[in-house]
Amino acid sequence: QVQLVESGGGLVQAGDSLRLSCTASGRTFSSYAMGWFRQTPGKEREFVAGITWSGGDTSYLDSVKGRFTISRDNAKNTVYLQMNSLKPEDTAVYYCAADPSIVTMLVNYNGIDYWGKGTLVTVSS
Repeated sequence: QVQLVESGGGLVQAGDSLRLSCTASGRTFSSYAMGWFRQTPGKEREFVAGITWSGGDTSYLDSVKGRFTISRDNAKNTVYLQMNSLKPEDTAVYYCAADPSIVTMLVNYNGIDYWGKGTLVTVSS
């Protein structure tokens, strides 16, 4: 079992920055690909960013490329999402996810093994 706990959400203004953190406990964190997803009411959960177990490869939703950066610190069992130049359309609950496969992370979120409970990000205009 892997337990994921997100933190760092909050209310900010458009153009501001936030850094989300997700700390994992349980089984070996460094063997898992990690990702961030987001969801707004009435919409499907949406992939935002993913990172392989080594941190060597990353992937992003087109609308956040150049603004968001995913990174991980395997020594701290933590994955981060640095969000810059935030826009009102980035408002959502952000979820951390862990899975052995980065492919599952990218193409089949229903198959992901572990999820956090989410942290709310609200961007005002």
